[in-house]
Amino acid sequence: MNQKPIPTVPSPSGFAGLIGVCQNDITPPVGIYARNWGAATHDVAEGIHRPLTLTCITFQQHSSDQPLVLLGADLGWWKNSEHEVILRHAILSQLSLPEQNLMFCLSHTHAGPGICLDDANKPGGELIRPYFDRLITASVDAARRALQNAGQAILTWQYGACNLAVNRELPDPAADRILTGYYPGQPADNTLLVGRIARENGEILGTLVNYACHPTTLAWQNRLISPDYVGAMRETVESATHAPCFFMQGASGELSPPQQFVGETALADRYGRQIGYAVLSTLASMESPGARLAYKGVVESGASLGMWEPEPVQVSGDLKATLVSVAYPIKDFPLSAELEAEWSECTDNVLKERLWRKLCIRKAIGDGDTAKVSLWIWQVGDSILVGQPNEAYSGFQQSVREEFSTRAVVVMNLVNGSIGYLPPRPLYQLNTYPVWQTPFAAGSLDLLMKTTSDTVGQLLAN
Repeated sequence: MNQKPIPTVPSPSGFAGLIGVCQNDITPPVGIYARNWGAATHDVAEGIHRPLTLTCITFQQHSSDQPLVLLGADLGWWKNSEHEVILRHAILSQLSLPEQNLMFCLSHTHAGPGICLDDANKPGGELIRPYFDRLITASVDAARRALQNAGQAILTWQYGACNLAVNRELPDPAADRILTGYYPGQPADNTLLVGRIARENGEILGTLVNYACHPTTLAWQNRLISPDYVGAMRETVESATHAPCFFMQGASGELSPPQQFVGETALADRYGRQIGYAVLSTLASMESPGARLAYKGVVESGASLGMWEPEPVQVSGDLKATLVSVAYPIKDFPLSAELEAEWSECTDNVLKERLWRKLCIRKAIGDGDTAKVSLWIWQVGDSILVGQPNEAYSGFQQSVREEFSTRAVVVMNLVNGSIGYLPPRPLYQLNTYPVWQTPFAAGSLDLLMKTTSDTVGQLLAN
């Protein structure tokens, strides 16, 4: 009788080495400028729903190595790209890091404070500069304390699922356009990727949550500073693990909660608990750090029982970081001077807000026909972390994960900046917000996919 090969369980994606975790409170003062919606009738925050958090995770093979520094903040987006560069370069300078070794990730809450220094003359705008400087201090402090307290640990990744995210591109029944709202029956990527940082004895030091869903539960009616659903998600996970939880916004261009644009914080909390319970379920499915199930033979009972037990596996300690540029073609998009003139003459608050955002985008990319936008890719053990500043659609993360299916692949929007949407090519034929918001021409998402694929392949080959 021929011996048949025993199937093996793939080793879990992960990293073994020095890992540091630290968390700081970055809740802004009440009264800060916080107008994030064109439909809003207020300018300043009148209270706090939940605190805003900045979390840092550092990765090293040896204490003498330059670390990879991952920073995540409960903030919305950058209106002015120059201000993001000021903040990031200040952090890089104070930590003596090369540019490819830092990712500053935004959760994308739409109920956060203003972080645009250009808004200083608006109500509550005098508080923006001090808060901006505080973000730099909090980031540097969190990184330094994470490095100081770093110890040997194992990062293990596990895919799960959460059905909160839905497609948000609803055909308007009364007009030839696409509304930003729940479209029942359309598919949505519900992939949840959870990372567990733990000592060999199983003590959890931190969790990472990568999920794609716009934090737009709270909208113009809300007058409170809030991390949106991320706050209750973090509370749910941290209360169970007794360790910091780091949220990473995925490729959520077309994804959101089913009900959104409300003022009731209870709904944001409900959605956060929904994700939080899914995270805890995924954590519970993991084997012990540095272990996988292995076939151990047969026990004869009423049935012939195939026995599987955990066994140790070697976990990779590889760390690599690379930074490349993607040259996106620019569509027919007004130049800076045109937008400035139109904005100065506009008296409608909603239209004026839209024009201001377009002007900031044009300034970020310049008045040329193409724009070079950076893409950060890290290899952390045998997992891959991809960070880029635009709002890519979920097809981006699905494509990269499918190609590198033997590894955990973290995909993040709104990393080290924020400019515009990256919708798939067919959507450019439709009248929809992401298409007229973005400065990037049709096919730009394809360029991002190809550049990411090529870069990850090269990184793994070296």
